[in-house]
Amino acid sequence: MVVLLEGSPISTEELWSSARVTIGFLVISLTKRKVLLNPGCWQYGVILNLFSSPPVSYRAVLLNTGFWQYGVMLNLFSSPPCFIHPSPVRYPSPPHRQGQLKPYYLMNAASLLVLDLCSAPGGKALAILQTADPALLCCNEMDPHRRDWLAKTLESFIPQSLSSTVTVSNQDGRIFGQSEAGMYDKVLLDAPCSNDRSWLFSGPGGEQHGAVRLRERARLPTLQTQLLRYMSALAAVRPGGVAVYSTCTLSRSENQEVVEAVLNTCPGVELQDLEEELALPLQEHFTFTPLGHTPSLGLLVVPQQGQTWGPMFLSRIKRIH
Repeated sequence: MVVLLEGSPISTEELWSSARVTIGFLVISLTKRKVLLNPGCWQYGVILNLFSSPPVSYRAVLLNTGFWQYGVMLNLFSSPPCFIHPSPVRYPSPPHRQGQLKPYYLMNAASLLVLDLCSAPGGKALAILQTADPALLCCNEMDPHRRDWLAKTLESFIPQSLSSTVTVSNQDGRIFGQSEAGMYDKVLLDAPCSNDRSWLFSGPGGEQHGAVRLRERARLPTLQTQLLRYMSALAAVRPGGVAVYSTCTLSRSENQEVVEAVLNTCPGVELQDLEEELALPLQEHFTFTPLGHTPSLGLLVVPQQGQTWGPMFLSRIKRIH
């Protein structure tokens, strides 16, 4: 069984320089900054929905327009049918049609590096159902708006025959493991985070608005640590199971420092190295930034010109007992 924990990201604008100093951002190059500030160059993957029966062959259409299949090219046979384009070509979003499942889903391809993922908005839940064949997939989302968004995604992409396989809950993620201790084989914590793309490209809100957002951002590492440690994610996973922690930020305080704090305070867990499993096979297609730890505390995908996937941080922790 798999459980997915999710929270709402925080966003604002203009405070890039002060934010990366105050919160401990990686100092990234002007090229990376340009990518994050220019949505026109962002790339999106197209995940085909194997549960639908589209009237046209989207696979053929995508291949004929320059897309290539992400999993096949990289020999990742368990990956979902995701197609990506070398240029910032954004495929149109599929329209909603009453009573019909949508034929494909658009998402940042770096998100597929973490296959055990996500609750709202639901793209990674769809990927899990198409590849992992779980007996039970529990999607936890406390925020009412995002939970409604998740429910609509599941309704648009997943057939009724799988309704008993997927459950949606609204528990407080910080204490999720108390009520369902040791119930799951895999737990994803796709944590609420700064969400750098939204942070850098949201509408103007003035200095007062920006200061409030910076204070909210400074509180995130505490929340993220609470979500990951023994009261929550690591309590919900059974001994021998794994928890995946992921964010879409470059912030060291929200990434490596959260993982380090949990490893230092939670006995009976161990970090799993992802470099050989993910970074090495994918290094020609994604830009991974060295994290400066031995062993590494996780992987970080950094957007670059021509490879604008990310940012995406992921770390995997195994519960020993």
